[in-house]
Amino acid sequence: MNVIILPTPDALARYAAGYVAEEIRRYETGRVNLGLAGGSTPKAMYQHLADADLEWDRIDVWLSDERWVPADHEDSNANLARTHLDAPAAFHFPTYDSEDHPHAAAAAHSGQLRTLIGDSPGPHIVLLGIGDDAHTASLFPGTDALEHDGEAYVANWVESKQVWRLTATIPLLHAADHLIFLVSGSEKAAALAAILEGDQPLPAKSVADGAKKVTWLIDEAAAMHLKTTKLTRLFA
Repeated sequence: MNVIILPTPDALARYAAGYVAEEIRRYETGRVNLGLAGGSTPKAMYQHLADADLEWDRIDVWLSDERWVPADHEDSNANLARTHLDAPAAFHFPTYDSEDHPHAAAAAHSGQLRTLIGDSPGPHIVLLGIGDDAHTASLFPGTDALEHDGEAYVANWVESKQVWRLTATIPLLHAADHLIFLVSGSEKAAALAAILEGDQPLPAKSVADGAKKVTWLIDEAAAMHLKTTKLTRLFA
């Protein structure tokens, strides 16, 4: 596990964009797939990433989770990605249909992701965030999606929010070459400390603990409750 602390949200966004770009460049041939995180933290990073010198025509972009809303809705992660990652990549997002059930949309997208991944053991690079309840993607504490072990993508009813979410499953995330968590803000500090230093089976901890490779890119505010000294602080 690699934990890198940046001084400010802006420094985090800039560093994360460069870091992700370098990880993409490691795949020198063929197509590369990149799973995007939703929420507020990645917005600025996506804007910087869009300016990176990358072969965008061989990059496939998908979402680690999505809200069950139309693609142009202000809460849609697809809308966030298209708005802030203004780059000529191939976007592969779930399809919303008000007459459809979230389970059907998730099953269809699961098949799409399997095709996207192809012969690889799993996704290449997946960006994730966390919530103050230690959820990641739309894997919320106490929800059914935490128990799925077959599909790549499932619909998940989140009782605490009274909403449907679509989310990558833990097995899919564990199969990824590299999980990169982006965490910013003091409101995430307690959850982050519990994930990295606690022993409770929190969703984000379960995802991170089973990952092939995991990197945490966080800012000082999010790191305020961490006790370990095995951290890398950057002051750029």
